[in-house]
Amino acid sequence: MALNDCSSSNMGGISRQNSSAAISTEFDFLVRMNFQFVEKLDEQYICPSCRQVVLNPHQTSCGHIFCYQCITVFLECTSAPTCPVDNVLIKSNEVFQDNCCKREVLNLEIYCTNSPDCSSKVTLCRLKDHLEQCQYESLQCTHAGCTDRMFRKDLKEHLKNICKYRVEPCPHCQTNIMLIHLKDHEETQCPEYPVPCPNVCTQIMKRHEDKRVKVRAHEDMALKDHLLLVLESNSKLEKQIADLQVTLHLKHQEVQELTIVVNKLENEIKPLMQQVTKTDNMLCNVQKSLEDQKDRVSSVQIQLQHLTRVFNQDPSRSELGLLKHSVGSLKQQVSVVESLKDHLASLEGQYNRHSGLLNIHVEQLSLNEERFRQLEAMSYNGKLIWKIEDYKKKKKEAVEGRAPSIFSQVFYTSRSGYRLCARAYLNGDGTGKGTHLSLYVVVMRGEFDSLLPWPFEQTVTLMILDQSGAKTDIVDAFKPDLNSNSFKRPVTEMNVASGFPCFVTHTALEAPKNGIYVKDETLFVKVKVDLTGLDEL
Repeated sequence: MALNDCSSSNMGGISRQNSSAAISTEFDFLVRMNFQFVEKLDEQYICPSCRQVVLNPHQTSCGHIFCYQCITVFLECTSAPTCPVDNVLIKSNEVFQDNCCKREVLNLEIYCTNSPDCSSKVTLCRLKDHLEQCQYESLQCTHAGCTDRMFRKDLKEHLKNICKYRVEPCPHCQTNIMLIHLKDHEETQCPEYPVPCPNVCTQIMKRHEDKRVKVRAHEDMALKDHLLLVLESNSKLEKQIADLQVTLHLKHQEVQELTIVVNKLENEIKPLMQQVTKTDNMLCNVQKSLEDQKDRVSSVQIQLQHLTRVFNQDPSRSELGLLKHSVGSLKQQVSVVESLKDHLASLEGQYNRHSGLLNIHVEQLSLNEERFRQLEAMSYNGKLIWKIEDYKKKKKEAVEGRAPSIFSQVFYTSRSGYRLCARAYLNGDGTGKGTHLSLYVVVMRGEFDSLLPWPFEQTVTLMILDQSGAKTDIVDAFKPDLNSNSFKRPVTEMNVASGFPCFVTHTALEAPKNGIYVKDETLFVKVKVDLTGLDEL
């Protein structure tokens, strides 16, 4: 029975021998802990009420020993309490603390409460001291904001090298910054952080130098370089326009060729469809005729049975002639039925051949349409716009493990450049599984790999586009690790994907505070490869 359900007792509390001042601090520490004793616990040290080791033992007038908390609750919740062992009436003024039993209990030997990690054996009275030094005691990190727990033996290493909330000096300005905020500090606040010239020249300056006056001075000094950069950029744009015009012309030619192929296939399919329809009609007519012949055969069989009975009863010449005529007619009908069966088999064979040819043409048409769609979507300028439709359905398939990842269409850095594609895990991958959308880029084996420089070293930018018009796109970029196999020349169809396992949380993607990223069950992903320094073959 719970204490708050008990009515107030008139027992007046426990006598002076066991007043509240007598409660042992040692036992306060031990309450609600599970102990594993080295030797089997003697029955005399087990509380009759809770059946656990007796803590802060108190003895009744009948000689039985209870935990202090157990006997207190028992007395307060019962108007006429009796001992559960011998049913003797218990009076509160006759209950007293048993110091002898208390000493014996505190000297019982137990295994450390952190076993099996800790193999120490201690007495109950020494347990608190041991736990204050035990290397396997679970402790919480002392850094503000960190909720990690670890063994005492691992705490020092965690505080020094692992905790994301530890304070480290900024490598640029030496200001002490919490590690988790260091990247944001470098990108937005650090005055010593190197930033590029706003005109995208090769000059690098510190952020505190990136002031209007100093930038203007730099622009005046580097005017010639900046003009050369503009001319170079203009030349590249003109070359890209020319390439796009060539690509567009080739696309038009491919579209025209595919259109001719599709029209040809459609023209071939039409007579086949008509032939199949005609064959279906013929087959239906033959089947109907066959059913009619079966009915006629059944009728003839009935007539034959009747004639047989008549002949057996009283055969005459006239009846015998009639019987012969009926049998002859029956033979002719049977021959017709047999010939119809052969014709039906021939028609079924023609039908199966036509159906096979039709399936082949339909499959070829589907392949051509798929190739047509791929050619329309293919890019040769290092940029990809990937439209992911049926977002909820594909995410559900990823959660259920039926389709954990999806691939985009292929794109190129140029007509004879690197061959790439994007890969997305809608339910996350690795550290982002179940909480994030993971986004990667895959370097694929291409036709011109032997002419290209390796490893692939162009900066790649990944984006999820905002469909609200506010341009609050989710953007992140990375520069390839030149030692990673992901960016070496592919020896199989595609290398291992590389990118961001925690690109964006599901919450920020599906219910953002600003912008709209999933609209009409559609998500747009953009991949942009920096073509700087990449020469056209």
